[in-house]
Amino acid sequence: MARDISTVGVVGLGTMGAGIAEVLARSGLDVVTVELDQASVERGRGHLRHSTDRALSGGKLDEAGREALLARIRYSTSLSDLSEVDLVIEAIPESLELKAEVFTELDKITRPDVVFVSNTSSLSITEIGVHTARPGKVVGMHFFNPAPVLKLVEIVKTVVTEPEVVTEVVAFAERLGKTPVVIGDRAGFIANALLFGYLNHAVRMYEQRYATREDLDAAMRFGCGYPMGPLALLDLIGLDTANEILDTMYHQSRNRLHAPAPLLKQMITAGLLGRKTGRGFYTYDAPDSPNVVASAAASTVEGVPPRPVARVGVVGTGTMATGIAEVFAKRGLDVVLRARSLEKAQASVAKVKKSLDKAVVKGKLSEEDAAAALGRITPVTDFEALADVDLVVEAVAEELSVKQAVFAALDEVVRPGAVLATTTSSLPVIECAAATSRPSDVVGLHFFNPAPVMKLVEVVSTIATAPDVVATASAVCGAVGKHAVHCGDRAGFIVNALLFPYLNDAVKMLEAHYAGANDIDTAMKVGCGLPMGPFELLDVVGLDVSLAIQRTLYNEFREEGFAPAPLLEHLVTAGRLGRKTGKGFKDY
Repeated sequence: MARDISTVGVVGLGTMGAGIAEVLARSGLDVVTVELDQASVERGRGHLRHSTDRALSGGKLDEAGREALLARIRYSTSLSDLSEVDLVIEAIPESLELKAEVFTELDKITRPDVVFVSNTSSLSITEIGVHTARPGKVVGMHFFNPAPVLKLVEIVKTVVTEPEVVTEVVAFAERLGKTPVVIGDRAGFIANALLFGYLNHAVRMYEQRYATREDLDAAMRFGCGYPMGPLALLDLIGLDTANEILDTMYHQSRNRLHAPAPLLKQMITAGLLGRKTGRGFYTYDAPDSPNVVASAAASTVEGVPPRPVARVGVVGTGTMATGIAEVFAKRGLDVVLRARSLEKAQASVAKVKKSLDKAVVKGKLSEEDAAAALGRITPVTDFEALADVDLVVEAVAEELSVKQAVFAALDEVVRPGAVLATTTSSLPVIECAAATSRPSDVVGLHFFNPAPVMKLVEVVSTIATAPDVVATASAVCGAVGKHAVHCGDRAGFIVNALLFPYLNDAVKMLEAHYAGANDIDTAMKVGCGLPMGPFELLDVVGLDVSLAIQRTLYNEFREEGFAPAPLLEHLVTAGRLGRKTGKGFKDY
């Protein structure tokens, strides 16, 4: 590094400031912290004690290391004590006025070569930098909470930031053991710009009573592998903080999807700010506690007795159909698997056998149980063989005309009172129901791929679905070890409706040359704990499939922000469809 950094100033000792001070001291740097008054200093000391106590009890620090770390941190209530530091990090509340005041003062106190860093998560670094005589030496360094744990740091450069300053700050972040990504100065940077549109969309779904808070959160945890559901995450972030970030993003983007959902303002006005006040979307046993107080989850099927199901029909021979047949057979249900030809039916049973054999090899299933499961599957070619089943699950190609033909055929032969379900992930369930004379018996059962592994099933009710049919679908999910979430019949259901606009936003971010695909993927995996970055996921799903889903969402909601990114359309036209063609956003 060209610049020798041995002493760093930290202005602000709230949760973030204290966390940053701990990160710096852990890396062997001397730290001078400044707070408004002695009471705030003591609160900051408390944050540091609490965090290092946790590290000590978790075996990540020993007593000597903890003492040495704390000894490197000095406390002050005067900015003038930062006169000799080599770099200053500001971590005060998200107010441009307050930050401008601090940087103006620091400009007078520190050496002209000292770099100024703001930890803002939503304000413009350019606007902060103009309040100094050294805007070329002002950068953003957005740490994520908790700073000692999370690796991502977004390094935000402005149009006037000196290139060598960016290089030095990147090296500094790496010295702290962090993963830096460099980006331009726009509201939300990478992680928040992608994350908060998704969170806001989830609040709107909840506000419209489309799904319960529990179902929204469970859908994203079980369907996408996210560490937290969107509403639980908002409670952790703080609803007031989320509202401020969204408002800042909206004023810069004018994208209606960033306009804070009205429910957020109502909850903030009522003092329901999330975990910090003990109540937000959920109720906690105390302020700042992570423990949710159990409350009766709103249920769409409570008190409605389900219809008995012992024998199940599955129509189709693809991956989803064979996976669903395996799920039912393993749980003791007799399965009639209908295919267009005997060869296809036998090939599907062979696929199930191969999957069951794998489970035996891995020790997840005994040979006896595997043989019994396989024995419960009867391959057939005639719809008439489904006449006496209690539930039929259609899992054929994702084409409405094909599905409607299947439902019309089922309507002719399946006994009255049987439940007819479609596994569609994007088509309207009511369109399938309309092909029958019994729309009240039709429901959506959207399994996720691979069905034997993924726990989530979206139970989709139309305006015509009978309550006991919804109850039956829910009970069947429980009987086969799946987690059912309930929603209405509109494009994307829960998971795709929340997931694909976020993926589309990531493509627009790349298209605007704001950040590279690898940096965006890193930001979302390291900063938000997601199992895959958006471009990795798009390449796995298939860009053609992703584009079709995005078009479906746009056609249903006519929301400008849902319009597919032109770059996605161009890649599909060029035949770059992701992993399946060897080229997508990345080359394989």
